Amino acid sequence: MFDGSMSREQDLSLDQMKQMSPEEYVLVDVRDQTSYNHGFIPGAINIEKEALLNGDRPLPRDKKIILYCLKGIISEDAARDLTEKGYEAYNLRGGYGEWLLRTMEREDKSDDRLENIEKSIRKKFHKELFSRFAKAINEYELVKENDRIAVCISGGKDSMLMAKLFQELRRHNKFPFELVFLVMDPGYNETNRQVIESNARLLNIPITVFETQIFDAVYDVEKSPCYLCARMRRGYLYNKARELGCNKIALGHHYDDVIETILMGMMYGAQIQTMMPKLHSTNFEGMELIRPMYLIREDDIKDWRDYNGLHFIQCACRFTDTCTTCRTDGSTGSKRVEIKNLIRQLKETNPYIESNIFKSVENVNLNTIIAYKENGTTHHFLDGYDLVGRAEPADE
Repeated sequence: MFDGSMSREQDLSLDQMKQMSPEEYVLVDVRDQTSYNHGFIPGAINIEKEALLNGDRPLPRDKKIILYCLKGIISEDAARDLTEKGYEAYNLRGGYGEWLLRTMEREDKSDDRLENIEKSIRKKFHKELFSRFAKAINEYELVKENDRIAVCISGGKDSMLMAKLFQELRRHNKFPFELVFLVMDPGYNETNRQVIESNARLLNIPITVFETQIFDAVYDVEKSPCYLCARMRRGYLYNKARELGCNKIALGHHYDDVIETILMGMMYGAQIQTMMPKLHSTNFEGMELIRPMYLIREDDIKDWRDYNGLHFIQCACRFTDTCTTCRTDGSTGSKRVEIKNLIRQLKETNPYIESNIFKSVENVNLNTIIAYKENGTTHHFLDGYDLVGRAEPADE
C-alpha cells in the first residue's frame, strides 16, 4: 500500500503507483485525443491539459490525481497547477513511454507469437487488410515487375502493418520485386527509438535505419515547423531510397487519411484536392511515391493491432511533449481531429458519408466547376463559354 509520505509536488514512479489501490486515485492521460486513441495505460481517462486546467471535466478532491503524458513533461506542469488549486496531484515519472517500454519487455517474443500475428493477416483480417491492400496495388498499378521499393516505417501502427502486408505480398510472388524496410531517425528520443526497434524485432521486419538531424533543424522554427519537418523527412527518404537503389517509396496513409484530406482541403484550404494513390517525384527524377494502404480503413488497422496486443507510439516527434504545434492550438493535427469528429457525427445520420466523400473526387463533372487547375494553369468556365455554350443540367 502506498504510504502517503511523498511530497505532493514530487513525481510518482510506476512502481509506487502499482502499490496503490485503484480506488485511491484517478489516472489521467493529458495527451491529445489522437495520441490517447493510439494507446494508453489501462484504467486511464483522457482529459487534455487545457480542458483539465480549465475545469471542463470535474475531478474528485477526495482522491489522488495521477497525471501522465508521453514522457512526463506536460503532465508535470499540469500536476503542479492542480496542486496549486488544492488537489492532491502527482506526475507519473516517465509517462506513457516508460510504461510502454516496460510492457514490451515483458511481452511474448516467441516464434509462435510472430506466427499468430502473421496468421491473423492471412485469416481473421484477410478481407479487411490484405484484400484491400492487394486491390489498391492492382487498381492503381502501384507495384510493377522488378520494382525496388523503400517501405518507409515511422514506427506507428500504419507503417508497421504496411511492412507486414508487403511481406505477405512477397509470399505470393506473382512477379519479382524487392523491398527495403527503411526507418529514418530524425532525432528520436530514446523511448521512440527503442519502441520502433523492439517492434521491428517482434514482427521480423529487417529494418535499415539511417539518422538525420531534422528535429534540430526545425526546433527554432516558429511558423509551421511540423509542415517543414514533414517536407524535410520526405526529401531525406527519397534521397536515401535512391541511394539504396530503390525507384519507389511507400507511405502508410490509409482510407481515412484520404477522406479527411479531402474535407480539410475544402474547409480549411478553400480547394478541392485529394491524397493521390501514387505520384511522380518532382525533385527526384525517376522516383515515385505510392500509398498501398489507400483502401484500408483505420478502424481495421486498430482491430489488428489490438487483437495481437501490439503497442505503438502515435507521434514519433521528440518534441511532442513540449511543442504546442503538435497539440491542440489550432494546428494541422487538431484540425484533423476536428475533421475526424465531424465525419463521425455525419455518419450517425448517413452511413454512406465516408464512401461518398471518397468517391466525390472520382466523380468530378467539369461542366459544373467554376474553375480548376491543371499542371499549374487555371481554367475558368467563362473561357470559351459563348463558343461552346452551356446548357442547364437535365434535372433542372
